[in-house]
Amino acid sequence: MSDVPQTDVSRPSALPTANLQRTTTTQSLVDQNSAEYLDAIEEEWNKRVDMEVETLVDGMVDLVTLASIGDKDKFRIAQESFQASSRAESMIRAANSLLSITHSMKLLLLLSDEAQIAHRRDLELQNVQKERDEIKEEVAGLLTELLRKSHLPGSTSHQSS
Repeated sequence: MSDVPQTDVSRPSALPTANLQRTTTTQSLVDQNSAEYLDAIEEEWNKRVDMEVETLVDGMVDLVTLASIGDKDKFRIAQESFQASSRAESMIRAANSLLSITHSMKLLLLLSDEAQIAHRRDLELQNVQKERDEIKEEVAGLLTELLRKSHLPGSTSHQSS
């Protein structure tokens, strides 16, 4: 009964000698304004995409050079087969990484496209203001027509006064 209950709750402990160097990166993020931060994020995404595309291109070039036909012994054929298999696997990893990047970018676009939301809001506001102005003109026209009818000689409102 005196056993400590086993749970999956993490129990953080202090590490007095640990130096993770997170304070400098956190401070640099705080010092950046939003435009600089977004530019840095965009640059990071561009580097990742460039790296994966470069891996695909290099892999394709290597596969084409390995596919040369000529006098080859069994050892050379086995070696080239292994190289081709290894290069194809790295290309598959790069392609999967690109798919992951595009999926992340789609989610970012869908979830944080504030410019598109603001644009839609502005269009809706313009439509509502246009309808309001049209209705005001229509009401003003009806009002002037009513006032003309009421001021005509022989109108009932003139005779009663």
